[in-house]
Amino acid sequence: METQNYNLICGIEIHVELRTASKMFCGCVNDPFGAQKPNIYTCPVCLGMPGALPVANKKAIEWTIRIGHALGCEINLFSKFDRKHYFYPDLPKGYQISQYDQPLCVNGLVKTEFGDVRITRIHLEEDTGKLVHQEVNGEKVSLVDFNRSSVPLVEIVTEPDIHSPQQAKAYAKKIHQIIRALHVSDADMEKGSMRLEANISMQGIGDREQGILPQYKVEVKNLNSFRFVEKAIQYEMKRQAELLEKNETPKQETRGWNEAKQHTFPQRSKESAEDYRYFPDPDLPPMRFTREYVEQLKKDLPELPEATIERWQKEFGIKENDAKILADDIEHKTVLDVLWSTAKDRHVDTAKLASLLVNKKIIVDFGISTYIEEALTAMEVLSSTMTIANDVLIAAINEVIAANPKAVVDYKARKTAVIGFFIGAVSKKLGKVDSNQVRNAVQEMLR
Repeated sequence: METQNYNLICGIEIHVELRTASKMFCGCVNDPFGAQKPNIYTCPVCLGMPGALPVANKKAIEWTIRIGHALGCEINLFSKFDRKHYFYPDLPKGYQISQYDQPLCVNGLVKTEFGDVRITRIHLEEDTGKLVHQEVNGEKVSLVDFNRSSVPLVEIVTEPDIHSPQQAKAYAKKIHQIIRALHVSDADMEKGSMRLEANISMQGIGDREQGILPQYKVEVKNLNSFRFVEKAIQYEMKRQAELLEKNETPKQETRGWNEAKQHTFPQRSKESAEDYRYFPDPDLPPMRFTREYVEQLKKDLPELPEATIERWQKEFGIKENDAKILADDIEHKTVLDVLWSTAKDRHVDTAKLASLLVNKKIIVDFGISTYIEEALTAMEVLSSTMTIANDVLIAAINEVIAANPKAVVDYKARKTAVIGFFIGAVSKKLGKVDSNQVRNAVQEMLR
């Protein structure tokens, strides 16, 4: 059934695990993905033992406020933690410490090429344990690993401002980029340190004009890629439109995404806020902040991706699309800044250099700043199609290999980006040569 008679009404919830040294409410190591075995980073607090008392992680609170600043939020000077009650094997206390009516951050805004998305709230809570489904002694069982229990977890909730799957994908990518720029989380979606959930409804064209809102909401949980978010929303739009065309109201429920079968599937009925029986956590005192404290956290923000992209365009003439792609590589931004400045000082075409990097025609080991020189030389080489006699080329490569044993060791240790160094070094000896000819020869000689 076509969806042309309906508009998508969608909000996104994004969960981000913070990479603080310790967990949210105890001193246990916060490293669930690096743990050598299950349940080694646990204590009475994160296992929910009777009498154990939580203590809030100050760094996690500050990082949440930083996220709020980066997303244009208002920061509440008064905030508190609440208990959210539900029963599940990975939640040992029978409740989750979260935030309900007084979150740390409210009323933000994220701009995408498909339209603005308002941020309703950003709150801080604890993550749950992780269920592991295995077969033990021939019997299928579910086990619980509590290494993840009580890891600091930030939840970013939007208004229902998303009106296309493409906008949902663009918004999620923007949040991912900002979180990584703040250095508060790895935001590794494959591991689960950033997880996406979409709340999806369909509204009739006529209903929108009359201001009639949908009377249901379907939540698709635990989406771990931007592509899955886009595809899950596309599927739900079609599924819900087909039901509405038959005068059936889609069930308010939680669903999952099956990538292999390319469809969503029901998991459970969706709870309302009342079902969770929120009340203030009596073991954690309310938080009060001064305006000066909040403003200082804002001043300490690093340069965000949008500002980097704009600066690279203005200062170095780099094309917008290339700047967007390269600015996403947060770990290497400083090295790229040095590269652009060096290129500009030498009157090298920085726009062309950026395009070559994006197209991977220049391979640079960004971890070694001396390779900036080789990147510039390699760019000059790539601008030429001149070939050279094979025996002359081999002789030059042999000289470079003999003079740079460490580069050879690095290459054989699978640091293949070192190939850019060899291209640059050979071109210094021979002048402009075909980079592909040099690359192929070097790879053959270092096998």
